[in-house]
Amino acid sequence: MSAQCETTARKTHGKPMSIFERYLTIWVFLCIAVGIILGHQVPGAFHFLGQLEVAEINLPVAVLIWLMIIPMLLKVDLKALKGVAQHWRGIGVTLFVNWGVKPFSMALLAWFFIGYLFRPWLPAGQIDSYVAGLILLAAAPCTAMVFVWSNLSDGEPHFTLSQVALNDVIMVFAFAPVVALLLGLSSINVPWDTLFLSVLLYIVVPLVVANIIRGLVLGKDNGKERLAAFIKVLNPFSLLALLTTLVLLFGFQGEQIIAQPLVILLLAVPILVQVFFNSGLAYLLNRAVRSPHCIAGPSALIGASNFFELAVATAITLFGFRSGAALATVVGVLIEVPVMLLAVRVINSTRGWYEQREGVVPNEICCPVDEQVHG
Repeated sequence: MSAQCETTARKTHGKPMSIFERYLTIWVFLCIAVGIILGHQVPGAFHFLGQLEVAEINLPVAVLIWLMIIPMLLKVDLKALKGVAQHWRGIGVTLFVNWGVKPFSMALLAWFFIGYLFRPWLPAGQIDSYVAGLILLAAAPCTAMVFVWSNLSDGEPHFTLSQVALNDVIMVFAFAPVVALLLGLSSINVPWDTLFLSVLLYIVVPLVVANIIRGLVLGKDNGKERLAAFIKVLNPFSLLALLTTLVLLFGFQGEQIIAQPLVILLLAVPILVQVFFNSGLAYLLNRAVRSPHCIAGPSALIGASNFFELAVATAITLFGFRSGAALATVVGVLIEVPVMLLAVRVINSTRGWYEQREGVVPNEICCPVDEQVHG
């Protein structure tokens, strides 16, 4: 056991799941259905909301993402980030999967399923565009939504924040070259304003807001207890923001989804295989190198999920709003949330098996499972 783990050891207790969390998968599917129906029935309202953008970033969705992740970021003590180096194995595994495996495995899956196996059932003129969209989807690791998945899997929040920040820095330099290589292009017009604004809106702003709130609450009498209670009160609003985001996202794309159900289904296959392959690979590699379970969980989820905002924006910029590439990135949005919830369930249910490996430090000793509030 490391010295750092000894200093952070603490007694933890199981958290009872709220009805919101227990049936979250059902709520997710209901919100997807409601969004698609409303988008088809009242497209004008969603067209108006969809136009509220800056550099391809939808502002209503950005606000909802703030509401979604600020409660998770309230758990992050920036002073404790210096100790995240103890989890270098988890960081190394995540970087390897995100940048050494994921874009290339998706390219192979897209070429096999879309370019070969499903070709007879897809519009011939859109095959290459579909493949390009899937590659764009896999080339950008997820940012904001990862905090939700990490929270649901009892992930270590400082590790999650550090990993996301590191991925953002790498993405600035690696996204265009990786996509250009896989698409066979000599150059690619990446919407840099979208990339930088996404990092600002989804990471920097909510982190600053959360730490201001955290400092104000901790400065009061019984600050730790107040902060823990405040986080507990905010958690349902965080999940409600997630569900509202789904209604908006699928309302924006409701007409396309209803018009092309077979295409949606076929495009979903390589995305599903990619999510399960990369999350499983990251999870098993973390167990092999003996990372704690609270590191392996978010590592696997970061390795599987996608930065769909950037993927959609890049696909629209390169190929057009109604292109096969744009539709393929939207399918990523369609299936990501329910599939990631399934991945979270698998990770949580296999914790006992994971910690049976010799040398894996239990969460109770190295990574607090309950509300992680520090002074």
